[in-house]
This record gives sequence, structure tokens and C-alpha cells, in this order.
Amino acid sequence: MKVRKAVIPVAGLGTRFLPASKAIPKEMLTIVDRPTIQYIVEEVVNSGIEVIIFVTSEGKSAIENHFDYDFELDTMLRQKNKPELYEEVRHISNLIDIIAVRQKKPLGLGHAIWSARNVVGHEPFLVLLGDDLVLSDNLPCCRQMLNLYDEVQESIVAIQRVAPEETGQYGIVEGEPVRDRVHKVQRMVEKPPPGTTDSDLAIIGRYLLQPDIFDLLQTTTPGHGGEIQLTDALMALARKRPLYAYEFEGTRFDAGDKLGYLKAIIAFARCHPTLGPEFRQHLKEVCAAL
Repeated sequence: MKVRKAVIPVAGLGTRFLPASKAIPKEMLTIVDRPTIQYIVEEVVNSGIEVIIFVTSEGKSAIENHFDYDFELDTMLRQKNKPELYEEVRHISNLIDIIAVRQKKPLGLGHAIWSARNVVGHEPFLVLLGDDLVLSDNLPCCRQMLNLYDEVQESIVAIQRVAPEETGQYGIVEGEPVRDRVHKVQRMVEKPPPGTTDSDLAIIGRYLLQPDIFDLLQTTTPGHGGEIQLTDALMALARKRPLYAYEFEGTRFDAGDKLGYLKAIIAFARCHPTLGPEFRQHLKEVCAAL
């Protein structure tokens, strides 16, 4: 079955980004000239997805508004003869069909995904975390995963290799290599203490899931941090049917972390079509002055 929908959970409070996230959703913090969430949505669109489902909470209306049509702004830009800005704003509102559902209780990522079950229905779907950015030279990360799905027709988690001392910050996959960049999952553990796993394969914020996951999430008991962990449901899924882990091509940035956010700004600014050349020259001058 074709993958048509993507779920993007954006209900979190963004505590890692306080005080900036007190009044502004962390997903709306700007990287160069657009909010973080727009990069996520554009990756989905460029991968061929047709519908996005935002899982939101109170105080997140700015995210939906950003992708909505703004008649007053549209009129003002046309009247002031600013065609480039006019086209950019119209582009954002026409990107893709967006549906929003509420996560009524802050019970973790697993619960957020389960909240989208009635909109997703009985079909496979993508999940992208709203503050995980992937900069790829060629195919978007989601498109890479969709290409693998066309072959295996099973759920897939995106992974990257991390240093042993960092494994406690991620969900970790232990698996059997199938071929280059593809592993069949045997075990998953959420934020393992150092020394408790030999694997360095860390799950990042991209998933392609079969709809079976919803029934498993409904029966998953709270795990690490008292939340319903997607990792626990995925492990239950792996006991029923094959689950694959894919080492994507590209560089991932945790834009929900202050240092990761700064790294993302530099990386995306260097690649910017108009600002990039001048910014790269500025970086050379800064480095020379250090």
C-alpha cells in the first residue's frame, strides 16, 4: 500500500529551549529564514507525501497558522508590489493538506502517535519529530525510507551511529545487518545506561510504520520517564513481523537542543541559495580571526 500520510507530533513543551519556548513553540524558532517546522514539512512534500497530521496541544496554534492562508498579508504584499515575498507566502500555504489533532494528555511520543489513529486509518504512515532536521545532498531522508519500504513492505526506523558515551541519550537498535545501511531489528532499548549495550545504532526522529502499531500502543504500559514509549511498541511489533533499521544518508541536527540548533543554523546557512556564498566567506574570516 502506498504511503500517503505523515504524522508530525508537535505537542511537547520544549523545555530544553526555555525561556525562548515559553511564548513561541520550539518548532517555530527560525533557522535562517524559515521556522524549523517548515523544513520538516518541505522534506515530507519533497518525498511525495499527500497529507500531514500535526499532533498538537494548547499553545501550538502558531504552527497551524504558519501554513494557513493569510488574506491580509497576501493583500498587503500585492499592494506593496513585493512579488518575491508574495510568492513565498503563497507557496507556504499551498504546500500540502494539513490536519491537526490534539494530544489531550502529555503521555509521551507513543501516546502522541496513537492520538492520530483515527485520521491515519489502516494504512502505513511516516512519523517525523518536529525538531529533528536532516540535511541531505540528494534524496530527502523520508524519500530514502520510502524507497526501502517499496522493497521490504515493513516498518522502518531511521538510525545513525553515535559515540558509545552518547547511547544513553537515544533509543538504541541491536540488529542483524542485511546489507549496506540496512539492519533487521532484534532488540530495542530506550536510553540504555552506558555499558549495557554493544550497539551504536541510535534511532532518530524518522519512522515509517505499519498501522498495527496503534493496537500495540494502546496496550503499551508507561515505560522510561513514566511515558508511553514508542520504542516499547516497536519492540512488540518486531516480535510479530520484521522491523528494519536504516542508516540514512545525510546529517541530522537536533534543533530542539540549543547547541544542535546553532549547528543547524550554520549548516543550513552555508547551503542557502542566496546567503550561502557570503556566509561561507564570513565563516572563513571568523575562523581566521580566532
